[in-house]
Amino acid sequence: MKKGIVLKLFLLTAGLCLFLIAVIFILQTVFFKQFYVHQKIKDLNAALQAYEQDYLKHASNTQEMAKLEQDFFQKHNTWITALDSRGNIKVAGDFFMDIKLDHSDEPALADTTITIPLYSYINIEDFSSNQTFLTPWIEEGGMIAMEGLIINNQPVIQRMGRNRANLRDESRLENHQMVSKEYEVLGRLGAVQYREQYSTFLVTGTITKVRVPEGAGVSRYTNHLFLDRIKAFQADLLYGDLKDAANAKQVIDVEENHVNYKIIVDRTRDRYGNPAYLFAMTSLQPVNEAAGIINDYYVYIIIAALLLVLLASFYYSRQIARPLLRISRTTRQMANLDFSEKIPVTTKDEIGDLSGNINELSERLHAHILQLEQDIEKEKQLEHTRKEFIAGVSHELKTPLSVIQSCLAILNDGVASHKREHYFAAMEDEVGRMNVLIDDMLELAKYESGTYKMDTGSFYIDVVINRVCTKLAPDFAAKQLLLHTSLIPAQVEGNERRIEQVIVNFLTNAISYTPEQESISVTTVEERDTIQICIENKGAYIPDEQLQKIWDRFYRGETSRHRSTGGTGLGLAISKKILEMHGVPYGVNNTSDGVMFYFQLNKKA
Repeated sequence: MKKGIVLKLFLLTAGLCLFLIAVIFILQTVFFKQFYVHQKIKDLNAALQAYEQDYLKHASNTQEMAKLEQDFFQKHNTWITALDSRGNIKVAGDFFMDIKLDHSDEPALADTTITIPLYSYINIEDFSSNQTFLTPWIEEGGMIAMEGLIINNQPVIQRMGRNRANLRDESRLENHQMVSKEYEVLGRLGAVQYREQYSTFLVTGTITKVRVPEGAGVSRYTNHLFLDRIKAFQADLLYGDLKDAANAKQVIDVEENHVNYKIIVDRTRDRYGNPAYLFAMTSLQPVNEAAGIINDYYVYIIIAALLLVLLASFYYSRQIARPLLRISRTTRQMANLDFSEKIPVTTKDEIGDLSGNINELSERLHAHILQLEQDIEKEKQLEHTRKEFIAGVSHELKTPLSVIQSCLAILNDGVASHKREHYFAAMEDEVGRMNVLIDDMLELAKYESGTYKMDTGSFYIDVVINRVCTKLAPDFAAKQLLLHTSLIPAQVEGNERRIEQVIVNFLTNAISYTPEQESISVTTVEERDTIQICIENKGAYIPDEQLQKIWDRFYRGETSRHRSTGGTGLGLAISKKILEMHGVPYGVNNTSDGVMFYFQLNKKA
């Protein structure tokens, strides 16, 4: 059983822990990326709401907007900017070019000034340290030619050159995303349908102003990956290829150089109520790297977790099984009536309660069994007393009955009729002896039965001794015995009547065995908490081998054991039982002059 429960708990615990490890590993492998992306998008959505409030406050300050974008990237590892309704960066007043148009195939564009965001055509690195463009013809006052499309009644510049002839050579500048989108839509719609839907234009003009960012503002235009995604979004927006453009928020998945990105476009409005977009882009590369590292590291984690699970499961199973095994061992001993072992209660849980209940059950069973054994012992003692009583009565009554029978036979035969009174006196004497014997035997049987309850109180021992001595004065005078007393007035605890009976028995015994004209002394000695009563008779000794036998019933000290020289043989046995019921010391010793009987009583508290 011990191996069974430990093994079962070990296997159950180990299996459960390994199952949890397997579930965690599967969830880590299969769902960790999805959870990470979901949580990241959730956090970004919350961050975008806060950023929108800051954007509305600082929308007109290019430096402040640059700082907001940098702070957002540092905090959320996400690039962000605000776009207008046409997909241009909302606050780009530090990197643009103004052109005064002087001729156009479109009369609506003639003699107007347009502003072109340079980040769509030129990399910020193409400017030298003195802010001179590496293409010499981009300068204030220079001539420029442009071609593009009219979309929603607004010009969309696709290419720029020094003149119209340069719009197809290598020195031209172009919005690569718009040009690529043009080829894509042209291939999808065909040339005829494309021209019907989109009209082209070719214009020339003069560059009136060129603005290049300085200081911290340069960093806004160095992230070409982010700018390319902005321009791609702009191309899709202008060509109408964004199916969800009208939605408040879009989440777009893109991949660049084998790295996945998430783009969040939040449609909003600027402080003037015009449509605008918050454009954010975040990389999923960290989660890919983390997931890959975790998958490799999980080999070591599983090995370490497996060892830990095995050790923890073994310890746990032993700890749980130990009290159960102890309970099993203790209950098995209880079944064999061995109540010596107790279960230690070290916890306050259900096992602790069970252990405490078993301990209480053990104590109660033990107490009841002890009580039952005591009751059985009392029954045995009563049975033994009855048997001894019957045996003693049979033995002691046999002689007087024989004497009475003999006397009756003599009287019946008419022999020795002159001694008729003598035989009647003898029979009367034997009947008296039988009455005394029966009374003593009944009293002794009562004490030995174990059912007699003795009442106790306080009394003066010197008064009791004097009363007994007065009562026995004729017996002292009959043998010409001298009585010496040395008594201390002292109040003791006990049953006065039974203690008086003990003193009577001791003095009667002393009178019986003291030669004529000798002395008997009765003294009391005060000790710390007790009074010792001593009764000593002169001129007689008890052999050492008989000192313990004199307390037995029907034992007589004289060798002849004649009925005329002794009592019933029960006086000292009765005295012994009375003193044992008082729970006090008693005994008999040979002295230099005779024999001394003694016993002690407790002083009154």
